[in-house]
Amino acid sequence: MRILHVVGTRPNLVKMAPVVAAMPETVEGLDQRVVHTGQHYDREMSQIFFDELGIREPDYSLGAGGGSHAQQTAKVLERIEPVLQEFEPDWVVVPGDVNSTLAAALAATKLGIPVAHVEAGLRSFDRDMPEEINRILTDQISDLLFIHSPEAATNLEREAAIGRVEFVGNTMIDTLVAMRPRIDSRHAAAGLGLTPGRYLLVTLHRPALVDGPLLAEAMARLVDVAGTIDVLFPVHPRTRKRLAEENIDTGGVKLIDPVGYIDFLSLQSEARAVLTDSGGVQEETTHLGVPCFTLRDNTERPVTIEQGTNTVLGLDPARISRIPELVADADRPAPGDGPALWDGEASKRIAAVFSSW
Repeated sequence: MRILHVVGTRPNLVKMAPVVAAMPETVEGLDQRVVHTGQHYDREMSQIFFDELGIREPDYSLGAGGGSHAQQTAKVLERIEPVLQEFEPDWVVVPGDVNSTLAAALAATKLGIPVAHVEAGLRSFDRDMPEEINRILTDQISDLLFIHSPEAATNLEREAAIGRVEFVGNTMIDTLVAMRPRIDSRHAAAGLGLTPGRYLLVTLHRPALVDGPLLAEAMARLVDVAGTIDVLFPVHPRTRKRLAEENIDTGGVKLIDPVGYIDFLSLQSEARAVLTDSGGVQEETTHLGVPCFTLRDNTERPVTIEQGTNTVLGLDPARISRIPELVADADRPAPGDGPALWDGEASKRIAAVFSSW
């Protein structure tokens, strides 16, 4: 069986590392290769994750980073087609909801190659988000739909997706579970002069927040919060660029460059709370038992709300000011007591599906 795994961004690497590792243990006669589209193409956002997660260097690198959504999607479509024609995979495995995911799935489908979608069926029901369009279209052309929460199956049924649905769990949590000893021994907060349990960790990068006036208001609120609790903000390159362009005051907020996977999970696990607009962070904090506040109007991961770990603030920076009050009144959730099949074994279940196909 020849399988081609497609990654392009930092979250893709976290989701696919355990899948690539689990496949040889289960699938006989396997020839699997990895293609990196280059959607995240600097070291902080990509290479360091290959190093830390133990993924071998990609067999193919497409260098398709940068440009508009259309340009990025078009470059991946054009550059992955020769790879598909050369390798002739039996399956193309695509994770998540980024431009690389949709482009690779579409290129494979056009060549008659079956597609398996890891993390299928998630929906924010907000079509202004490019990721939502990528998710919907990828699910419609995929032959295998690997889901990590029950509501995903309901979403796929509602949309009449015809692929075979397999409830396997969350591969991102597989990576977290496997790396937990290293995460717990890192003590990244102390290395930054912070006291565990006494800081707010912030990660904000989505265009709806970063590319308009909301960023200045969000930073003003974070400056206020920093008078009550330490605020640590590893700044995404897009966000840092906007802060500089708009000359936005960052006051007492501690800004640092993006960090590697282990350092970031260490910072998450030791935070009093996390403020984010990231989908993956909502999942990680749920497993870690850390209160999460999502600065968006919606979430494609409602299971994190059901678990009681995630609060959707809405796309309203004014509500950031309430975080110290909310975390002071909240009990810290129990770590590890998360959704069904978020147990570190999802990748093995995926490998078993391919083995039995």
